[in-house]
Amino acid sequence: MMNGKQYVESLKALRPRVYYQGEKLDAPYDHPAILPHVKTAAVTYDLAGDPKHADLMTATSHLTGETVSRFTHLFWSVDDLVRKIEMLRLIGQETGTCFQRCVGLDGINAIWSVTYEIDRAKGTDYHARFRKYLERLQREDRMTAGAMTDVKGDRSLPPWQQPDPDMYVRIVERRPDGVVIRGAKTHITGAVNSHEILVMPTLGLPPEGADYAVICAVPIDAPGLTLVFGRQTNDERKEEGGMFDCGTSFGVVGGESTLLFEDVFVPHDRVFMAGEGEFAGSLVDRFSAWHRANYGGCKAGNADILLGATTILAEVHGTIKNSIVKDKLTEIVHLVETIYASAVGSSAMGTQLPAGNWLVDPLLANTVKQNVTRFLYQIGRLAHDLGGGLLSTLPSDADFRNGEVGGLLTKYFAGKQGFATEEKRKLCRYIENMTSVATLVEAMHGAGSPQAQRIVMLRQANLPEKARMAKKVIGISEK
Repeated sequence: MMNGKQYVESLKALRPRVYYQGEKLDAPYDHPAILPHVKTAAVTYDLAGDPKHADLMTATSHLTGETVSRFTHLFWSVDDLVRKIEMLRLIGQETGTCFQRCVGLDGINAIWSVTYEIDRAKGTDYHARFRKYLERLQREDRMTAGAMTDVKGDRSLPPWQQPDPDMYVRIVERRPDGVVIRGAKTHITGAVNSHEILVMPTLGLPPEGADYAVICAVPIDAPGLTLVFGRQTNDERKEEGGMFDCGTSFGVVGGESTLLFEDVFVPHDRVFMAGEGEFAGSLVDRFSAWHRANYGGCKAGNADILLGATTILAEVHGTIKNSIVKDKLTEIVHLVETIYASAVGSSAMGTQLPAGNWLVDPLLANTVKQNVTRFLYQIGRLAHDLGGGLLSTLPSDADFRNGEVGGLLTKYFAGKQGFATEEKRKLCRYIENMTSVATLVEAMHGAGSPQAQRIVMLRQANLPEKARMAKKVIGISEK
């Protein structure tokens, strides 16, 4: 396995085509807008090398018997599912922000399970291809970005009826040695600083949509692939560097990109579905279940840091002993532990798939994410309430460093004795950044919109069976 430094060096050996704010970046991994995302992901590599965290951060590969990063591991038991949630909370606590590796992890598990079933039904060799690919990922400890969300165009129309057929990624040419794909994926977390892109369909597909049923692995610097790094509300602050206005030494990050596939050739050994659209729905459902459960781990870890920062700021303000303040902090605790408990619960109730890996309980997993779409906003509201208006009006770090007004600002923004004004500023900036539009919208729409979860929840709830149970208990005869 790599450590954080080796991970950064491995990226710099790549030559991806990356654009940001209209500029082609010749050295993207040194650019101040992208470097924080690289540094945050590097923490996951360093934690894996720490013996103190080995039980969470690493696992024994059932493919090779070697110790591998849990981010390249298949969920081979309920214990693996639970440990993943524990791992995500740990990393959330260590970074205080998004660490960008979850989508790839869930992607490899979804692809493993579906390729097994395609091969059994169709006599293909996708699963054998993917096994070799996964062994390489584990051996080289490579970071993957899962690319599922298409740009979608007119959402009232299916992919094959779009006026422009490229609104969903599709196969435009089938060759003896591989396929050529075209289209765009968007909102792809961690794509710029990953080694590989796992392209997956975003919905189930009938026979007429077969060209859109494609799963494949594309190197980040493959010819024809262009990445456009998205904006965040705090991106200019990240470019300033430093600790204060960024919120942390990394900045509060997510690193979403739009991926433009312009006739990208993918050789057969990297193609794991090429037209079998009847299996695409299962892929999406399983991936979504695993990924939605994740949010109860990583967001709980991030919220732990937000809760800690809010608590310290209340101390700085001199309000920590107030019973109302304590009650609001208690409410944050309740919200955080609720999403974490439901993520652990969905993992504990997992079931084994035909391919051998384990799936979380889909109903509970979607409930996790539904709660996250609400609770993170409420946690942010409480942090804003306790932090005060200073979260939105604090002068910049440059003003505090100004020779004429900096000293006066330091004096007048002091809090309780024993706390430096500098510490108060750090707390305010972290809370502000961590509860920004970018972070809250990601909590809302990451892994699917709230309505997507409600659709699955209703489907999984099995209302007819619950109605039958009620009739039995109440004494209503079946008709």
